[in-house]
Amino acid sequence: MPKKIIERFMPDPESLQKHKHLQMFGRLLHKPNLWALNRKSAPGAFAVGLFAAWVPIPFQMVLAAALAIFFNVNIPVAVALVWITNPLTMPVMFYCAYILGAKVLGQTTQEFVFEASWQWFEASLATIGPAFLLGCFIFGIIFSFCGFFGIKSLWKYSVLFKWQKRKQ
Repeated sequence: MPKKIIERFMPDPESLQKHKHLQMFGRLLHKPNLWALNRKSAPGAFAVGLFAAWVPIPFQMVLAAALAIFFNVNIPVAVALVWITNPLTMPVMFYCAYILGAKVLGQTTQEFVFEASWQWFEASLATIGPAFLLGCFIFGIIFSFCGFFGIKSLWKYSVLFKWQKRKQ
């Protein structure tokens, strides 16, 4: 069952509550639902994690943890899903977000060459920035809805499958 596999890899709640980078959340980390993997916390954690993965900022994991605390969903799952955006997938994901944003805004896509400099970032923020950010927001909403309802459906199917197995 997927729940048992995920629980095997989940860290111990006490060790995470004492983690130096999570101390900023204080006593908020003591809610049991933040660490439980159940039918209410898992779909929400997928929604939060997938949305945070599309937010183009550094430290997306902190954002995912904060949103998981706010929505009272599983923190480890939400934080782990942020790693969908990694150095291999990020260029493709963010380029697709830019194309989608440009289409929604009715702009023509511009050719650009990425340059790791502050000057390039400032110049690009005005030209491709609005389309890029809109595309990231749209994909974040779409993926979070798909993740939420997909996991909710899988959870329901898993329970129905167990009941069918018990009847036999």
